[in-house]
Amino acid sequence: DVQLQASGGGLVQAGGSLRLSCAASGFTFDDYAIGWFRQAPGKEREGVSCISSSDSSTYYADSVKGRFTISSDSAKNTVYLQMNSLKLEDTAVYYCAAGDQVRLPFSDYSYNYWGQGTLVTVSS
Repeated sequence: DVQLQASGGGLVQAGGSLRLSCAASGFTFDDYAIGWFRQAPGKEREGVSCISSSDSSTYYADSVKGRFTISSDSAKNTVYLQMNSLKLEDTAVYYCAAGDQVRLPFSDYSYNYWGQGTLVTVSS
């Protein structure tokens, strides 16, 4: 079975850091791109970052550029999202997703599989 297990969320003060992990299983990790999305209360889900396992290309939403870093560890089938300088507006449930034909990194339709979310709460 395909599984994407997101973890690492929690409560952090503004300006702090968190690292999210997305552990993948049940598919050939190197054939897929992994994306991170988030959904804040009352808002639509939005793409945050994406990494292509084939060539390690990375993509970031403008709102997180310079603060978030996505990375991949093929040996562990895990993708990380390092989040620094967190802001109140980063509060959301964060989801990871996997897609084998990701042409639009921040489109939900690009992804075949989705994990459960992990909650990130940034406090003042």
